[in-house]
Amino acid sequence: MKKGIIKLSSLTTGKSAVIIEFEKDDLHIKLMEMGCVPGETVKIEKIAPLGDPISIMVAGYNLSLRKTEADHIWVEEI
Repeated sequence: MKKGIIKLSSLTTGKSAVIIEFEKDDLHIKLMEMGCVPGETVKIEKIAPLGDPISIMVAGYNLSLRKTEADHIWVEEI
């Protein structure tokens, strides 16, 4: 069931989504090198108590992102 396009930073723990696109800046190249590519499924594993950083599962491994980095990733919740 599709839920709409939102920022990755808006997802809560345990939710999964498919990466749609990035805000175009220098950060999107770094994110793609880490496995965050359009079409890839991501799952929110943990969120730190103050909301930063966010631990996600992507491309078969855990990756920690700052909330400001997750703000640059647009996803579609599944």
